[in-house]
Amino acid sequence: MTKAKYRTLLTILISAFFVAACNRIQQKNTVAGEVTIYVSTDRVFSEPILRGYEQKTGVRLNVVYDTEETKSTGLANRLLAEKGNPQADVFWSNEPVRTLVLKSRGVLSPYKSPDAAGIPSEFKDAEAFWTGFSARLRVIVYNTKLVKAEDAPRSILDLADPKWREQTAIADPRFGTTSFHVAALYAELGDLRADDFFGRLKANGVKVVPANSVVCDMVSRGEVKVGLTDTDDVNVAIEGKKPVAMVLPDRDGMGVPVMPNMLSLIAGAPHSEAGKKLIDYLLSPEVERMLAQSEAVQIPLHGGVEAPKNIPPLSSFKPMTLDYGKAAARVEDVVRRLQGILGI
Repeated sequence: MTKAKYRTLLTILISAFFVAACNRIQQKNTVAGEVTIYVSTDRVFSEPILRGYEQKTGVRLNVVYDTEETKSTGLANRLLAEKGNPQADVFWSNEPVRTLVLKSRGVLSPYKSPDAAGIPSEFKDAEAFWTGFSARLRVIVYNTKLVKAEDAPRSILDLADPKWREQTAIADPRFGTTSFHVAALYAELGDLRADDFFGRLKANGVKVVPANSVVCDMVSRGEVKVGLTDTDDVNVAIEGKKPVAMVLPDRDGMGVPVMPNMLSLIAGAPHSEAGKKLIDYLLSPEVERMLAQSEAVQIPLHGGVEAPKNIPPLSSFKPMTLDYGKAAARVEDVVRRLQGILGI
């Protein structure tokens, strides 16, 4: 081989090496990147899943968590404030109402994830602005040392009975899953019946506390006998050997409130394509399985994923028939009404 041919071959090989290296770098940058996600689901449950995604994909996640007291409400207000200059790519909400409010205000962008195919239609927006997954239930928690199982309240409305006077706690209805629950009750009962119920609850000495976990703690300590909370809070107490049990309220009447988590893409998201990939992952059966097996004991909405322990499957009770959009449209009015009725 002549020196000229050798130099030509060497040049070709070096060029090919650099092209291949550049391609590898480009491919790595395509896979990696960053996403900003706002999360109102409890950090103890959501953070391991999000950090696992980082390790699996190389994508850096900027995660903003809501506080325990302002669950979903604080981040929803932040997203509204940032509407003209979006900072987040994805919103992971722990309840439906605030997501529906954000949709109505033009904060969300439609995205139909292929991983949502196995989720029932009632938990998906027909216009693809949100997708539900991994549901929790609103339940009555009671202290097993102070209340016999057969004497525990069977309906939400039972909590206004004088037998529970000064012995009931609820979380502040202006925030989180309790705001969803009261909006659902107003949608189901109508204003007059709902106003009457909450008025009787107030007259019965109900204790309004900062968070659902506080409700469960008060019940477990015997400071009150019963309360309204979420399945994950009760399960944490059960796993901690606390003297509590739960009742699925109105399971044969108006139905048990079912609260899916909700995922949405933010309109004008700075990293929308990377945000879509994160949504795909969070909607996967794999993630629902992890949430079901964790202390969150969230109910999978994909068929074929094993149900969590301590929680009855969806097929075993009547869920509350609820128009999420109707409830969301009323939430601000309902909160104003309850501020007057409950004095909060």
